[in-house]
Amino acid sequence: MAERPDITLACIQYEPLFGDPDRNLDAMEDRIRTAHDRGAGLIVLPELADSGYVFESPEETARLARPIPDGESAARLIALAWELGVYIVSGLAEAAEGVFYNSAMLCGPEGFIGAYRKLHLWNRETLFFKPGNLGLPVFDTPIGRIGMAICYDGWFPETFRTLTAAGAEIVCVPTNWVPMPDQDPGVEAMANALHKAAAHSNGIYIACADRVGTERGQPFIGQSLILDATGWPLAGPAPRTDEAILIARVSPGALAEKRQLNEFNNILGDRRTDVYG
Repeated sequence: MAERPDITLACIQYEPLFGDPDRNLDAMEDRIRTAHDRGAGLIVLPELADSGYVFESPEETARLARPIPDGESAARLIALAWELGVYIVSGLAEAAEGVFYNSAMLCGPEGFIGAYRKLHLWNRETLFFKPGNLGLPVFDTPIGRIGMAICYDGWFPETFRTLTAAGAEIVCVPTNWVPMPDQDPGVEAMANALHKAAAHSNGIYIACADRVGTERGQPFIGQSLILDATGWPLAGPAPRTDEAILIARVSPGALAEKRQLNEFNNILGDRRTDVYG
């Protein structure tokens, strides 16, 4: 594997407006251009960033979901990635032959690279989207091997272990985190604890781009963050209520060193696969 260059990574935390993809794409483009001006080469946006999150009917899903990569939302992001010479990961509502998925797309200067469909659906998502059927793909790019996960996927350690085993170096997580049951609102999000642990136990960079605001009565909790492969934050957590753009420098070529915890212990090499598979 060729040595990976360092890359500046950005997470965009913003508030979509439900049901207005054109307005949301304008807002996404504005923030992508700002992140690019700040040096970002890989930019991550929230879950369902083009449509909003709180669907109330199948008719809304059918109206707002668009194909990937040929729909308007995907095409606009692909054109922007080509123009700016950056890589973009964004959550999108996907329509595929009459079936709808909560998806994420990766594109770059070379165009469309690949898509991921959320495996673990949360709450009422199950009424409007089908569970993902593309597995957990990892895409080899000039800036690193990139995997994707979406929101509730992060509650399952298998998500990140599978991506790591497939060679992922950076996992991009478009998300729409909501308050967890029994969570003290003054304490850092449970999601942050889970993703810190996943980054540390797998030796991978994880970039979580959340949204903010309240949509149809559902609050979202912000706190986007970019995690080092050691599990410690490189940027964030972002505010709970305000929009933000997080910026951090990551070094995929340094992962072997970061996974070597000391002279004797390697976070992946020490796995007892003879015991637990």
